[in-house]
Amino acid sequence: MVARRRKRAARDPREEIPSPSGYSAIPIKFSEKQQACHYLYVREHRVRGGTDSSWPQKRTLFVLNVPPYCTEDCLSRLLSPCGPVQSVDLQQKPDLAESPKEPKSKFFHPKPVPGFQVAHVVFQKPSGVSAALALKGPLLVSTDSYPVKSGLRKWISDYTDSVLDPEALRVEVDTFMEAYDKRIAEEDAKAKEEDGVPDDEGWVKVTRRGRRPVLPRTEAASLRVLEREKRKRARKELLNFYAWQHRETKMEHLAQLRKKFEEDKQRIELMRAQRKFRPY
Repeated sequence: MVARRRKRAARDPREEIPSPSGYSAIPIKFSEKQQACHYLYVREHRVRGGTDSSWPQKRTLFVLNVPPYCTEDCLSRLLSPCGPVQSVDLQQKPDLAESPKEPKSKFFHPKPVPGFQVAHVVFQKPSGVSAALALKGPLLVSTDSYPVKSGLRKWISDYTDSVLDPEALRVEVDTFMEAYDKRIAEEDAKAKEEDGVPDDEGWVKVTRRGRRPVLPRTEAASLRVLEREKRKRARKELLNFYAWQHRETKMEHLAQLRKKFEEDKQRIELMRAQRKFRPY
């Protein structure tokens, strides 16, 4: 029994870490005070032959089980001892293509992915991936030099960030709309130049623009068009041909009679009130 206990104590603690097949486990801690470790599971990013991937081969590290408090900057800092990091991309699930990078904005930013995530870490050199696979831990997420807010401090920070400056927001929206209008004007000018011009094979691209510019349709014009289409369909229909048409015709006739009866009652009441009612 004593010898068995000594063998267990002599084992490498990394061998007892459960990890998926083909992955290496890197223990991390939120801070020095934390005793329990969280594990990142990493491997070199590989794809099957004939499959296209936007991630560079032999320089990309695929990371599983990334906690919510670990941001892209934080993950880049944790893996920077292995070599210079080119980019870090967090995703909700693995993808062969890199997610499109939108310009960062203080007011408009994508909603963060809730829960645990996966990451693709691209190093500048292939040696960075090999060093990350052999990385020992535990690594600290929050340090004195790079503190990570949590708990009540994080809630206060999130609330403070949610209070927007109206003037700064207006400036950013105006800047975005100016760039958008400029892009739309350039696209319209390019489409106008290509309108009716055949390509190398003699084909002419058909666009929405015609030779005669059409005025934008107003609400009244739309109602007139709908009424015209309704009358056209009514002329084509066979009246009182089906049983349901007989029923609908009778119901419409009864509704008209009731409506006329109510109108007559109101008219008679009005004439009585004005003393102009002479039935004979």
